[in-house]
Amino acid sequence: MRPNLGKTILGGFAGTVVMTAMMYFVAPMMLGRPMDVAASLGGMLGGSWAMGMLMHLLNGSIIFPLIFAFFLYRVLPGEPWLKGTIWGLVLWFLSQALVTPMMGGGMFSARAGGLMAVMASLIGHVAYGALLGAIAGSGEEPSAAPQAHAAR
Repeated sequence: MRPNLGKTILGGFAGTVVMTAMMYFVAPMMLGRPMDVAASLGGMLGGSWAMGMLMHLLNGSIIFPLIFAFFLYRVLPGEPWLKGTIWGLVLWFLSQALVTPMMGGGMFSARAGGLMAVMASLIGHVAYGALLGAIAGSGEEPSAAPQAHAAR
């Protein structure tokens, strides 16, 4: 089985919207300031806030959901929401170990809020992954291989 691609992209978009809202509205309660990923990505890419937000939306709504659907959905354990949560945890780890340092925030947000920023990021990525998996998994389709075999 694999998830329906339309629902996978919808799940990625919904997860991205929730995660983004958390960065701008929940993170200030934890950190005293928003986590402005769009400004950070825009600065890293040499562009504007809008360019950073576009990259954030593209990654969360299209690129990461398609990786999830085509490469990970069949191999990750559990129900769809758990598969998505695991993918969200992988993305969190990669963001804290690779992306945040590239944006100047240090390894595991050492220069971008420390433990509170790491925890806020973790909560956001778990919410993103759980939504992605739950929505994507609500429209599972048989994979191409069993269909071809059944046609013989």
